[in-house]
Amino acid sequence: MKLLRSTLFEIAYWVTTLFFGAICTVLAIVPGKRLLGYGIFSYARVIAFLLRFVAGVRIDLRGTHHLSHIPSVIAAKHQSWGDPLIMVATVRPLAYVAGDHLVKYPLVGFILKKTGAVVLSNQGGEAARARIDEGMRRLQSDRRHILIYPEGHLSAPGEKHPYKKGVFHLAHDLDRPVVPVATSLGLAWDRKAFIKRPRTVVVEFLEPIQPGEDKDAFMLQLEETIEARTAELIRADIGEA
Repeated sequence: MKLLRSTLFEIAYWVTTLFFGAICTVLAIVPGKRLLGYGIFSYARVIAFLLRFVAGVRIDLRGTHHLSHIPSVIAAKHQSWGDPLIMVATVRPLAYVAGDHLVKYPLVGFILKKTGAVVLSNQGGEAARARIDEGMRRLQSDRRHILIYPEGHLSAPGEKHPYKKGVFHLAHDLDRPVVPVATSLGLAWDRKAFIKRPRTVVVEFLEPIQPGEDKDAFMLQLEETIEARTAELIRADIGEA
């Protein structure tokens, strides 16, 4: 049954992606970002619907009250290709910090640029910092929440990569709180596996953290907060399975 549901989801996923890819390409030509933003939001909502009713993966959203009307930087754990789609389907309005690996896909770079995304190298360093500086100038007057994955990589459940300090510079320079996000989505939608595992997984928005002036202290607190809560969610899920 899991194989059948996963196959049907995969077919529906790619048909939906191609369909909305064409629509969003047209919307990207239209002046302004509103229509394109609505197109991307609609795409993410359809995928979330397919994930629930075709693949059998239910998303338990928690802590959304931490997303106030004040724009924040959302720093999320990244376990699955479904992570950004769930974020786009949940948080409005939303801007993105995206890895440069996405630009290699046809038309994706064009659409990302039109949304005002800040595209960074996953290697970090001075080049990434320069891109953040350039993106910061565009984001100063942008009242959207900003999504960033501090690790810059997908991580298997229980795995982590070093957190990059771009999240601190982003929040500090824009004077915004950081909302950490823990998740167990990788237990259902593995980053490498074809099979989607029917179950309820959690995406949890945590207590906001102010960036302050101490970069190292902030990064330590952010990493410990996300990793500790993610580990708790994974243990709870495995314990119930």
